[in-house]
Amino acid sequence: MIEFLDASRVYHRRGAAATHALRGVTLSVARGEFVAVIGRSGSGKSTLLHLAAALDLPSGGIVRIDGRATSEMSETQRTTLRRHRVGLVFQFFNLLPTLPIEWNVAMPLLLDGRRLGTVRPRVHELLDRIGLRSRAGDYPDQLSGGEMQRVAIARAVLVEPSILLADEPTGNLDTATSESIMGFLRTTAHESGRTTLLVTHDMAVAAQADRVVTLRDGRVESGQG
Repeated sequence: MIEFLDASRVYHRRGAAATHALRGVTLSVARGEFVAVIGRSGSGKSTLLHLAAALDLPSGGIVRIDGRATSEMSETQRTTLRRHRVGLVFQFFNLLPTLPIEWNVAMPLLLDGRRLGTVRPRVHELLDRIGLRSRAGDYPDQLSGGEMQRVAIARAVLVEPSILLADEPTGNLDTATSESIMGFLRTTAHESGRTTLLVTHDMAVAAQADRVVTLRDGRVESGQG
């Protein structure tokens, strides 16, 4: 489902030495597999995730999503891929503060031209599953960090993506809330056969995945598979 073939990413900044974020990474994530990527800050974890989401393109090598090289897609094709096939969960939630929770969850389908009334049953079903159905009309600033993260995950899985990418989804949460978030991610992934790639610095979180990949200085150190 996700393939990195000798993939590298180099950032060039004016007046500064080039930054090699990834160096010849070869890694495959199978359909339905739940993989956690760990490593120190600066090891290339977030860069790897951005390449997997086609938010960025490799400087060298190939990144394939379901057999298609992202560098061969147009920007429109990459946007369509993210909108319909890839769910994204970030550490800082990225909720829209001026919209109620149900609107935030519904946003991926609203952007496709659907009306809230037609998608509300699915939105409320997801809010039920994360224990926030009663908060559908509340705003993000009325929720705790853990509740906002659950909303962000519900938004990411609304379109039933075949791939879910999560960047430090439990990074700002306490242990109990982290366990709840991971439980929801594992359950929804296994129920749907969704491929999940999760980046974390927390080994306890990573241990709940099917496989753990360790990055060090932009290279795969272990767990290549």
